[in-house]
Amino acid sequence: MVKVKVYMRATGEPLKRTPIALELDPDAQRTPEIATDRDGEACFATTAESGKVLVSGIERYHGKLRGEIEIGLWSITEQEDSSAGNLGEFPSGSNAYADMPTRTLVVGDHLVETDSEGYLVNPSDWSEDFVRAQAAAEGLTLQPQHWAVIRYLRDHFRRRGIQASVRDMIKHFRAEWGPEAGSSAALHRLFPQGGPQKQGNRLAGLLRTKGEH
Repeated sequence: MVKVKVYMRATGEPLKRTPIALELDPDAQRTPEIATDRDGEACFATTAESGKVLVSGIERYHGKLRGEIEIGLWSITEQEDSSAGNLGEFPSGSNAYADMPTRTLVVGDHLVETDSEGYLVNPSDWSEDFVRAQAAAEGLTLQPQHWAVIRYLRDHFRRRGIQASVRDMIKHFRAEWGPEAGSSAALHRLFPQGGPQKQGNRLAGLLRTKGEH
């Protein structure tokens, strides 16, 4: 038995309803595709010693087929040699999965696709115009403090390759703005729809997170 677990590297979120197949050594025989479950997992009964794991038809692993194989992606569409998501880089490519509900947002003179909550489907579509349009759609009036948090979130991801926790934000903004203005309560007042980790990351063009921590 081989269990393949697929998740988004930026957030740790499991990739649900994603087609997985094995290509077995030595004759490259391919198994039928199995969609990942709510935990991002797909299980295969095979006696093959080695082979490839294909995620949405793209090779993501080649080696021994034993136990649990974890595959972390920055984007569903990233290629094997993609640098997207490395330090100094932002993930690109569509994060959409099968039957994913999406919306379109008018940004300037073009349309941008988001998921049902307003997270960008393709993080490379981010722009300051997107921030203005999405904030307006959420009824949020942008102030200089909002822009400071948004730019901090993007800079943190660019420098470290991971999304900032609320604890990171509090530490940073207490040093910048003082203990009251940089507190958790104050940051949540700035971003009333889910707090800085949800609404802030959404406006910063970053990926959905597991929740507050």
